[in-house]
Amino acid sequence: MLKRMGLFLAVNVAVLLVLSIAFSLLGIESLLDEQGIGLNMQAVLVYALVIGMGGSFISLAISKWTAKRMTGARVIENPSNDAERWLVETVRQQASAAGIGMPEVAVYEAPDPNAFATGARRNSALVAVSTGLLQSMDRDAVEAVLAHEVSHVANGDMITLALIQGIVNTFVIVLSRVVGHVVDRVVFKTERGHGPAFWVVSIVAQLVLGIFASVIVFWFSRQREFRADSGAARLAGRNKMIAALETLRASAAQPHLPDQMAALGISGGSRGGISRLFMTHPSIEERIEALERMQ
Repeated sequence: MLKRMGLFLAVNVAVLLVLSIAFSLLGIESLLDEQGIGLNMQAVLVYALVIGMGGSFISLAISKWTAKRMTGARVIENPSNDAERWLVETVRQQASAAGIGMPEVAVYEAPDPNAFATGARRNSALVAVSTGLLQSMDRDAVEAVLAHEVSHVANGDMITLALIQGIVNTFVIVLSRVVGHVVDRVVFKTERGHGPAFWVVSIVAQLVLGIFASVIVFWFSRQREFRADSGAARLAGRNKMIAALETLRASAAQPHLPDQMAALGISGGSRGGISRLFMTHPSIEERIEALERMQ
C-alpha cells in the first residue's frame, strides 16, 4: 500500500526536476527575469502551472509502467495455477461490484506483505500483490487486501492525488520565486534582472516549502486509506478487512522483520507528535477502530 505512494512521489519529484532543468536549458525561465523592479507574476504562474501540474500528471500517466519496472511486477495474462486463477477472478468480481473496468493483476517478488494499485484511469488500472503477502495471509485476508486496492481505484485516489500534488507543486514554485525575488531585491539590492541570490534562495525556498507542503499530501494519503478500508469492508466484509490488518500488525511485530519492511511501513507506524504529520498511513490500530465503528 505504501509502495504505491512512494512510487508516485518518487516519479513526481523526478519529473519535476527534469522539467525544471529542461526549461532552464531552453531559456524559458528567462521569461521570468523582469528587467525592472517588479516580478512578472503572470509568467511565474504560467511557468509554475506547466511545471507543477505537468510534472504531476506526467507521473500519473506513466505510473503503471513505472510501477512494473520498479517492482518487477509480472502481470498475470494467462493464469498458470489455481492461486493465479483465484487472484484474477477475485479482482474481476470486486471490480464489477465496484463499477470499474477490470484492472491488470500482477504479482511481484518481495518478502514483506504489501500490495498497491496504480494507473491514470479507473477502467485501466493495475493491482499488484507481493509474494510475501500471499505467503503470510490466508485467502480471506488476501481478498480483503485486494478489495482495499480495488477501492483505491474505484475512489479515483490516484487522480485526486495527482491534482493535489500538482496544486501543491504550483504554489511551492510560485512562492519560492516570490521569496527569491524579494530577497534578491531587498537584501542584495539587485535593481535589474536577477542576481545569483535569486536562484539560490529560490531553490532553498522550494525545498523548504516543499517539505511543509508535503504535509497536505500525507494528510490526504491517510484519509484515503480510511476510505479504502471502508470500501474493502463493503466488498469483502468488515471482519475480513480487520483480520487482514491484524495479520499485518502481527507480521510487523516479528523479531526477524526484513529491513525493507521497516522502510515501507505498511502499517503506518505509531509515531506521535509532529512526525505524525509526515505519515502516509494511519496506524493499524486507528484503522481497525474505524472499521469497528462502521454500521
